[in-house]
Amino acid sequence: MASIEDFKKIEIRIGEILSVQAVPDSEKLLKLAVSFGSLGERQIIAGIKTYFSDPTFLVGKKCSFVFNLETRTIFGLESQGMILCASEGEKFSLLEAQADIPAGSLVK
Repeated sequence: MASIEDFKKIEIRIGEILSVQAVPDSEKLLKLAVSFGSLGERQIIAGIKTYFSDPTFLVGKKCSFVFNLETRTIFGLESQGMILCASEGEKFSLLEAQADIPAGSLVK
């Protein structure tokens, strides 16, 4: 079990997906360029490719991201956060924000 103090360490922010590219030689990975408003842009590597026949569908979506996750190298690419999604078997859902919530907003 995680304590409330553990949970408080996680910073979740709304990011707007600016571009999407398939990661070469990977069946599951997408490289996302994500804007966090005044906090800048980040590259996020996400294992969600199999859920989208056309990944460009993601461009313009405002989703929840773990913002303060330690940077990690995946398939030789730096990932500076993590997109939050829900899945159960074949069912999949992005955790999207309302369109009028600005990129960079803190999820509380």
